[in-house]
Amino acid sequence: MGKVSSTAGVPFPFLKGHGTENDFVIIPDPDGELDLPSAVVARLCDRRAGIGADGVLRVVRSAAHPEAKAMAAEAEWFMDYRNSDGSVAEMCGNGARVFARYLERAGLVEPGDLAIATRAGVRRAHIAKNGGPVTIAMGAAELHTSARGADEITVSAAGHTWPVRKVGMGNPHAVAFVTDLADPGPLLEAPVVRPAAAYPEGVNVEFVVSRGPRHVALRVHERGAGETRSCGTGACAVMVAAARRDGHDPRQDGAPVTYTVEVPGGQLEITERTDGEIEMTGPAVIVAEGRIDPGLLA
Repeated sequence: MGKVSSTAGVPFPFLKGHGTENDFVIIPDPDGELDLPSAVVARLCDRRAGIGADGVLRVVRSAAHPEAKAMAAEAEWFMDYRNSDGSVAEMCGNGARVFARYLERAGLVEPGDLAIATRAGVRRAHIAKNGGPVTIAMGAAELHTSARGADEITVSAAGHTWPVRKVGMGNPHAVAFVTDLADPGPLLEAPVVRPAAAYPEGVNVEFVVSRGPRHVALRVHERGAGETRSCGTGACAVMVAAARRDGHDPRQDGAPVTYTVEVPGGQLEITERTDGEIEMTGPAVIVAEGRIDPGLLA
């Protein structure tokens, strides 16, 4: 594949989008001709020296990407997602909504049901008509308990300590219910989770308050990124933890349950279905498009 570098000399197109203010640089590359080194991705995401984003979404046909060829019969398009530091990631819920919105805007898909190939497997999406919200099937949550109960793990911040619920959404989450979202303080540093062995690869920490029946709000500190405006998998983890706290378990109850989850960047609707599947619905917005000057990558 051709490599994007400072010597390429040819501007290439991009778009900028966000889902509840989790923002992304979108790089259309349908034939898989670009190879984006991690340093280039980090430069694109740099908020002072680059375009600025939480990550990069490269849009590639599944058949044209070695990691996605096996999924090509099921999903035409592959979401090659990179974190803002250039590292490769398996999945991003907010990013998947923005990815679907780009495909619709570009005329590559119509509103309705869509399959998206990701490194975490094929994810199902639904694009509402007339620019409406996008729904992503996020898979099932994994709830962890121990012989001593789910409150064995704690998180500390700003002189306070809370018990947490450990929830897996393909990545690890520690959900703490607090009295006020200001209680954890400025979150300039990662909250301290004990025991550390509970999350050997680090953890995303969500602090949660109730806003009403089946309605919660959160702040999130993401591992390696700090406090962010939104986290799709975090919102899903919070919804499941809140539902169990409130006595709802769709697998046992035989009825789905939906919660409104407020994040600093907006609002998401999270539904847990009777088979355990979590569906996340929220906005996806394209805010700009243009061409990247190769000098940016020098």
